[in-house]
Order: sequence, then structure tokens, then C-alpha cells
Amino acid sequence: MSDKNRYERQVILPEIGESGQEKLSNASVLCIGAGGLGCPALLYLAAAGVGHLGIVDFDVVEETNLQRQVLFTTDQIGVNKAKAAKTRLTALNPEIEIDVCPEELTDKNAQALFEKYDVIIDGTDNFSTKFLINDVAVKANKPFVYGSILGFDGQVSVFNNQDGPCYRCLFPEAPKGHVPNCAQAGVIGAVAGIVGTTQAMEAIKVILENKDLPPLSGCLWTIDMHTMESKRLRISKNENCTVCSKAQKEIVPQYSSPVCGFVQEVTPEQARLNSSAILIDVREIEEWNEGYIENARHAPLSDLMQGTIPDLPTDCEIILYCQKGIRGEKAAQIFKAKGYLNINNMSGGYAAWVKCS
Repeated sequence: MSDKNRYERQVILPEIGESGQEKLSNASVLCIGAGGLGCPALLYLAAAGVGHLGIVDFDVVEETNLQRQVLFTTDQIGVNKAKAAKTRLTALNPEIEIDVCPEELTDKNAQALFEKYDVIIDGTDNFSTKFLINDVAVKANKPFVYGSILGFDGQVSVFNNQDGPCYRCLFPEAPKGHVPNCAQAGVIGAVAGIVGTTQAMEAIKVILENKDLPPLSGCLWTIDMHTMESKRLRISKNENCTVCSKAQKEIVPQYSSPVCGFVQEVTPEQARLNSSAILIDVREIEEWNEGYIENARHAPLSDLMQGTIPDLPTDCEIILYCQKGIRGEKAAQIFKAKGYLNINNMSGGYAAWVKCS
């Protein structure tokens, strides 16, 4: 440590001490996702002096992120999140090493990345990536700190730590139907802050290996921030788990990209000129009956959220619209999660279309 004053307040804790601080300084943590969870987790790991941080995120900073992704500032809108995070974290603690990977985590690059780090933090918001993180962490024998938020609810656990259960012992497979992420269901920034900060604390516990600071291995910590009621639920290791019951060489991680993130917007004028795109109205039937765009197809958001998706080629160009544009964004994420890549949302929705007619 070049500056002992920086860590003085935590070094005086008997559970940390000089030896614990040395462990933190020599440790490496890889954070998958620099979003609502990754931002507070990375802030506190950097502040604590974890010597080597890695950040994986292919997305860019958007204005809607700033409500909860506290690493970023307004002037960083449009900048890759991993790179923007490094700028802020380096300013906070120039003593540590920070590597960025501005790419999507896939089954092609995950293992090589994981092998460079001691602990993996899950800052993602979809089952596909969480399963990938788990499977590669088990194969590479790395503990990973899980976090999840939805609305006012949060969850944290530590998986694959010292022969503890893995994520698939708790969730063998993704639930049926559509599970909304924060962009669709909403979230208060402070909820992400509490869960992400808790993940940082659990990563620190794993690094310290102090019997007086046991990590949440074999436990799922949940909190309902309506009431601030929290619980610790026991998780048993599944002897027949499809991943952690296998030999490491037999584990073959697979990944189907949810293709989340930025949704391209088009104006009503652009939509009018695009005769090859399929227009889909995601409003409810009462709204549809009051007026709709000629030749548009009807697929209410309520049906989409129940898993009823129009039968269309996944490579076709689609323009979604609702009444004012907000539900179109939610519908776009559902289509993208189902493999539709060429999705656009019409800004201003049907109201803007009528206004410019």
C-alpha cells in the first residue's frame, strides 16, 4: 500500500487488520455488468483497495441509467459502460489496477476471463447470463456473488464457494414465460444500491477468509424494501445438479444471448417511409378499437408478457408502437429476448403518429 491513510478506517477493524488489507490488495474481482448492481459493487470494492478489478459490459451509458447507475455522469452518455466505470474508479482509487472488456460475455470468452480472477460478481439482469456465469464459475472453480433486484425486492448469495451449492442447485432452469427486468418492471435506484453494496461486502468476505465473517454460501439473503424485512433461506447442495455434480471437464457452458440493452428508436416520419418493416401495435384491445395504423398487426403487451409472441421470421424488421412510446420499449425487450434482432420502437407512439398525419 502506498497510502496507509486511505484504508486506515477498515484496517483498525480486528476482522481486517494489516493482513486482511494485504489480502484485499492482492485479490482480483471480475464484475459482469456495470449497471445498477455493478456500479455500487465496483465503487466499494475499489474504495476498499481490492487490487485488481475487471469490468465486462458491452452496453453504453443512457440517460435512463443515471437514476441508479451511480458510477456515471451526464457527460458520459453514449460512452461504453466498462470504460466509463474505469474512468470514475481510477479517479476514486488510482492505486488499483482496472481492466475493461467492452464486449458481451459469452460461452466463447467467459472461461478465459474467469481464470484471471479470484471472485466473480454477477451484476446482470437475465437468466441466460446468470446461468452462463454459474456454469463457467463451476468449471473454473471460482466463487461467484449473485445479486438480483426487481421492484422493491432484492436477493444476494454466494455460489460455488468452498464446495457450496451452485446457482443451478437453487434455480435448475429459467422459469417459464416472460420475467421482466428492471427496464420493464421498474426499480428504485436505492434498491440496486443496497443489493450491489451487499455483493461487494460478500466478495470482501470471500477474499478475507475470516471465520468471523462467513459469506452467504449455502444461504439466500432476501430483502423486501417496502418493509425492510429480510430473511436468510438455507440452500442445500443438489447431489444431482446438472452442473456442480459433474466433473469440471464434463461441464459445457452454453449461452443464448438475450440481446438486451439499447433499442433503436424511429420517428413516425421514418416509420411511414419504411414500407418493408412490419408495424406491431402493442396497446390493449380497447385502445386498438379506438384507432390504429393501417396494416399494423395487433400484439398487446399483456399477451407478450404471458409469452404469446407473433409468428414472424426472427430476421424481419419490426417497428413497435404503443400510445406514447413507453410500452413499446418494454415490448421491444421481450421480442429481443426471443431472438428478434431487428427491433425498433416508434418514438411518441400512436399519439405522435396521429399528430403528424
